[in-house]
Amino acid sequence: MLGKGVVGGGGGTKAPKPSFVSYVRPEEIHTNEKEVTEKEVTLHLLPGEQLLCEASTVLKCVQEDSCQRGIYGRLVCTDFKISFLGDDESALDNDETQFKNKVVGENDITLHCVDQIYGVFDEKKKTLFGQLKKYPETLIIHCKDLRVFHFCLRYTKEEEVKRIVSGIIHHTQAPKLLKRLFLFSYATAAQNNTATDRKNHAVMFDTLQDWCWELERTKGNMKYKAVSVNEGYKVCERLPAYFVVPTPLPEEDVPRFQGHGIPIWCWSCHNGCALLKMSALPKEQDDGILQIQKNFLDGIYKIIHRPPYEIVKTEDLSSNFLSLQEIQTAYSKFKQLFLIDNSTEFWDTDIKWFSLLESSSWLDIIRRCLKKAIEIIECLEAQNMNILLLEENASDLCCLVSSLVQVMMDPHCRTRFGFQSLVQKEWIMGGHCFLDRCNHLRQSDKEEHQRQLSLPLTQSKSSPKRGFFREETDHLIKNLLGKRISKLINSSEELQDNFREFYDSWHSKPPSYHGLLLPHIEGPEVKVWAQRYLRWIPEAQILGGGRVATMSKLLEMLEEVQSLQEKIEERHHSQEALQAEATSLLRNSARLSSLFPFALLQRHPSKPVLPTSGWKALEDEEDLAKREDEFVDLGDV
Repeated sequence: MLGKGVVGGGGGTKAPKPSFVSYVRPEEIHTNEKEVTEKEVTLHLLPGEQLLCEASTVLKCVQEDSCQRGIYGRLVCTDFKISFLGDDESALDNDETQFKNKVVGENDITLHCVDQIYGVFDEKKKTLFGQLKKYPETLIIHCKDLRVFHFCLRYTKEEEVKRIVSGIIHHTQAPKLLKRLFLFSYATAAQNNTATDRKNHAVMFDTLQDWCWELERTKGNMKYKAVSVNEGYKVCERLPAYFVVPTPLPEEDVPRFQGHGIPIWCWSCHNGCALLKMSALPKEQDDGILQIQKNFLDGIYKIIHRPPYEIVKTEDLSSNFLSLQEIQTAYSKFKQLFLIDNSTEFWDTDIKWFSLLESSSWLDIIRRCLKKAIEIIECLEAQNMNILLLEENASDLCCLVSSLVQVMMDPHCRTRFGFQSLVQKEWIMGGHCFLDRCNHLRQSDKEEHQRQLSLPLTQSKSSPKRGFFREETDHLIKNLLGKRISKLINSSEELQDNFREFYDSWHSKPPSYHGLLLPHIEGPEVKVWAQRYLRWIPEAQILGGGRVATMSKLLEMLEEVQSLQEKIEERHHSQEALQAEATSLLRNSARLSSLFPFALLQRHPSKPVLPTSGWKALEDEEDLAKREDEFVDLGDV
């Protein structure tokens, strides 16, 4: 017996349950066991990656209100990622137009990318953590890259459900030892191929020769030198083993404050100006130590302010820019707009989308970062100034701003290998605390499942409340009211003038993709990643649809808008016709007789309202009140 009819009843607003229940397991549909094995997709493992657990007959659901549609396949968990291997993916392997990634695929989730895990029990969604007494029918995984996965386990064997759910929870949420991270297994198993052709390979910046090559590429070797004073990390673990400093700087100054207060080279511009970064000296209360620090910094600044170095401008990112707490709070609010489980939530959110987006402040943070990078570029490019980025450890906002500047100014950084080299240089070798910021060891959670970025215990600065379009209105007010009034609105007028002139001048010319590229930073130009937001619109998710699918949807919307416009115009014309008819009736003072429509229209036997002088002029005329009624043909109305 394949199924049975289910008689359902009852009222309420709940959607009726399916009236047909199947008792045939999906794997039983394949009558030939050989056919099943042929369709099985191979799991691709990286060197050192190990399979931990797996479950078959898992339905990867389409994100709808109910798990009625999807793709069957295997759900596996390794010590690096969670992967879903669909039965129909073998047909896509030969599709050359499909997006490919050497490390992860479309249905892969790295363990560190998992943000939250939920289970559905009897149509109720609950957070999953620790040891479970009951296992869910559906597993929902929210990712840090704003993806949401739904896996239906209703048709999976109970033992496999226990293994895969427990394995995923344990390996994504349980505290880890440092040596248990996958990167150590990978580093041991992967072959260490040292690339000699640095133009066609990513530069790892783990040798002195790599830094010398980068200095030569950017023409910075005349003013700066690569040093090996921190080889073996004997001075500081925060700094790379090799890095670049100004040529006159004595190497014995580097270990004096464990690398703090030392200007470290990031990149050189074509005109000889350079982008530098420095970690601030530790704050001390003792007057004697403070004087020693002051003398040390005075000596450093004398070195970088003398020829052949250009004028140096310091950008203190710790006090005059975003705080890490602001970024964390904004991201937490922003991601909630995308981590939606069904289309009903999507359309509910869509009603107040712009207000929610504005309140998150995320797009404003993006724009402020882009604007800061362009301000630095203006100093480097137009004013021939060196820029020294200053931060507490020079490993957070320095990495961000420096990377943005190089992507905009250096076409090499916009290539595949160049960008990978940039990330390696500024973030990996730059000492960014991925382990703490991303909480890879899962050891800084104060509450279960409330993973937040581990940030330095610095006091958060409250930023002024500025609307997303505020800076554009500031510029408009400045132009309308003049500089004298605008000084009351915005400080640093000279900086704003130089920045706006440089920005507008570049955008007024055709862009050169082999040189400087500046993004638009006006409010409407800073947009949300549409692929994540439009995942609830089926047309936007057509594989290979691209612009064709987008254009199809736009044309459909355009037709709808035109149809509505025609209806509005038609209603407007009909209202005008009714008004004209009413005006005509009133003008003719016509009234319907009791015999209408069989009789004709009859005029009102009424006197016009005229001044007394008017009546005197009409005394010799026939009395209008005594005139017989006039009849008008209906066609004249």
